[in-house]
Amino acid sequence: MSLRHWGLALLIVLAWGVNFVVIRFGLDELPPMLLGALRFALVAFPAVLFVKPPKLPLKWLLAYGGTISLGQFALLFSAMYVGMPAGLASLVLQSQMLFTMIFALVLLGERWHLPQLVSLIVASGGLALLATTTPADDMTLAGFLLTIAAAASWGLGNIVNRRIGQLGGVDLMSLVVWGALVPPIPFLLLSLWLEGPDLILNSLGQMGPKSAGALLYLACIATLFGYGSWAFLMRHYAASRVAPLTLLVPVVGLVTAWLVLGEQLSPVQLAGIALILAGLLINVFGDRMRLRKRLISPQAAELE
Repeated sequence: MSLRHWGLALLIVLAWGVNFVVIRFGLDELPPMLLGALRFALVAFPAVLFVKPPKLPLKWLLAYGGTISLGQFALLFSAMYVGMPAGLASLVLQSQMLFTMIFALVLLGERWHLPQLVSLIVASGGLALLATTTPADDMTLAGFLLTIAAAASWGLGNIVNRRIGQLGGVDLMSLVVWGALVPPIPFLLLSLWLEGPDLILNSLGQMGPKSAGALLYLACIATLFGYGSWAFLMRHYAASRVAPLTLLVPVVGLVTAWLVLGEQLSPVQLAGIALILAGLLINVFGDRMRLRKRLISPQAAELE
């Protein structure tokens, strides 16, 4: 990649890593379902007035909006609302890579290679370690499980994305903007049901600069800039060169949460983090290392 595009990629990673602390700020003044409704309403409007709708069947647009947007963020916002620390959320959410593998196996019939199986076992061990932490470690079991469910929804959304990609000619920025029309009404209905009209009205009446700034960041920076710029990079470079950069997102998330929110990690959590990152690295680079070994081995044999 050119130096300018490397800079753009790092800005995206920074935007997505800081995103989790910003969510925490938004949840300080707004309940999770209301926050989700306002976020995606801002993503969709006024952008839909300037961006053409994607050329794909309505069912795939609904599937994209229902998994990537509604399912993922309804669960993630709820997780952080009930006690999932921002830094750990940024890491556990990356288990979406593992769920993508599982759904690809079950729904698409894709085969697993040895590195993928090893990565699943290693990262699952890390998630199991995190699950053993106690409330004294500032993480609730409910928050952890909801974050896992959010990662599963994202993983299912990745399968939807693959199906959409097979249709051809679908602009990702258009998909993000028009897909954002799907979540606001379900989010509002969930807010009315789970949070109640009184809390909604009180929260809207007491909105301050912190929650307003959080909403603008989530809509404009994390979503429109982040996904739009990511689509640009994915169109110009091989996925194998761009996708591994997302492994830096939880690093930024953990460091930002430590610096801004003062979140601390226990030794058990640190061990779990190390295993999860190791599993993700094996998943991303394992096949490449196997291929390199196959290419080098015959040469080594001749030298011997």
